[in-house]
Amino acid sequence: MSAAEMEENMKIGFLGADHEVTGSCHYMSIDGYNILVDCGMEQGTDVYENQEIPVNPADIDYILLTHAHIDHSGLIPLMYARGFRGQVYTTKATVDLCNIMLKDSAHIQEFEAEWRNRKAKRSGFKEFVPLYDMAAVEGVLKNFVPCDYDTIISLCDSIKVRFVDVGHLLGSASIEVWAKEGENEVKIVFSGDIGNKNRPIVKDPQYLKEADYVVMESTYGNRTHNKVPNYEEALAAIIRRTFARGGNLVIPAFAVGRTQEMLYYIQKIKRKNMLPEYEGFEVVVDSPLAVEATNIFNQNIDNCFDEEALSMIRQGINPLAFPGLKLSITSNDSKNINFETNPKVIISASGMCEAGRIRHHLKHNLWRPECTILFVGYQAHNTLGRALVEGAKEVKLFAESINVRAEIATLDGVSGHADKDGLISWLNAFENKPKKVFVVHGEDSVCDEFVSCIQNEYGYDAVAPYTGSIYDLVSGEMIAEGNREKKTRRETPTKRANSVFERLVAAGKRLMSVISHNEGGANKDLAKFTDQINSLCDKWDR
Repeated sequence: MSAAEMEENMKIGFLGADHEVTGSCHYMSIDGYNILVDCGMEQGTDVYENQEIPVNPADIDYILLTHAHIDHSGLIPLMYARGFRGQVYTTKATVDLCNIMLKDSAHIQEFEAEWRNRKAKRSGFKEFVPLYDMAAVEGVLKNFVPCDYDTIISLCDSIKVRFVDVGHLLGSASIEVWAKEGENEVKIVFSGDIGNKNRPIVKDPQYLKEADYVVMESTYGNRTHNKVPNYEEALAAIIRRTFARGGNLVIPAFAVGRTQEMLYYIQKIKRKNMLPEYEGFEVVVDSPLAVEATNIFNQNIDNCFDEEALSMIRQGINPLAFPGLKLSITSNDSKNINFETNPKVIISASGMCEAGRIRHHLKHNLWRPECTILFVGYQAHNTLGRALVEGAKEVKLFAESINVRAEIATLDGVSGHADKDGLISWLNAFENKPKKVFVVHGEDSVCDEFVSCIQNEYGYDAVAPYTGSIYDLVSGEMIAEGNREKKTRRETPTKRANSVFERLVAAGKRLMSVISHNEGGANKDLAKFTDQINSLCDKWDR
């Protein structure tokens, strides 16, 4: 998608999580304003080469963020590093979560860069530069604007937005956008990740009634979660049989959202005394990020908790705490867990086993037939978690081959995403059919299957755009088709070096943007600015 293709205003472009599940990013050009909706990092397989944002990041005016998960927020600091200085609008709870999650992302990248560069020096390879550092995170966090649910906010004369609780994660939202240019007015709804009903802690998704265009996710667009199980009974049964064998129950869980749900279920198991033979059993949360996130959950009770969780709190019960809960913060705390012989529940991140402390716990427990590894969330293609769920007999961890002898289990139905029926219920809540439904955030074939379903069975005008696709928001017509060519090898943005020269080019683009913004300034100031630029050029011109 080129800048020339986006010259005409009132356009929407698709840049990430198109025929893929992660890396959400959408672009709008409205009345001369440039807006991103989400700017996420890809995780797992990168199926298609995502197209670049068609304008200089310094020219992005606003970013609207649906929720804090890294596959929706993770590249916002990269935009700042490349010159973005606009505002990021999102809910209050999402601001709180991004404060810890983006800093954690920067820390991981800086740590990886340090490790890679030690190896590079020995091998003669080029320096590895992280996508962004802590300074970029701290810089962009100052531009976050916390918003209340259900309140219309005017970004400018041409654009109004509203955040509506979508029940996926603490602070998650669908975003309504009212856009105006000249005589043309349209309303676009971005679903964000649509939550599953009847989940603990967070509320059910709130439905919307009106939209001209809808951009909606389709993670589970080709399957249903079946009958909702009794999660406490199912989890208690897994704990019982694991402890009876003398093993540990290891739960890879996303630090934000899924960890808190597991604590909620275990709290109910303990309060109901469902495992009297293991009364007082130990549960360790081994993730500093999860510990911080749990504190944030407890700080956002009034706006985000559902009625069941609020009822517990009114009775003086903390739904996320119980006797036997231990929090592992330091690396020594984490190492000591695997030297203790008593059976326990270990909850650790990351949820797809791609990084973090969970990999150490898998190394120590996967080969033990008495242990259980319990998966409680979506596992993307080409992740270690997906390999284990699909029956891998041997995996590599820290350059060591580990035989898989532990029981591999899943807690069916525990998902932060609505299933096919939930997605259709959310879409059918619109009182009049939108002009067009854009289906995103689903695996390649799932996007196509869901489009076919809502077209043929429900009569929607729907399409699953590819990265780089552009549509006119007045006519609904496609302007650019996008990239349909699949990549031939795995390459994720988190593992790609961002060269120092690329940072220099980004700085140059930002300089051009600053020059443009100073048009019409006082001659004295412009002359001084010109002299400073020329002086810098004289110094570096070689």
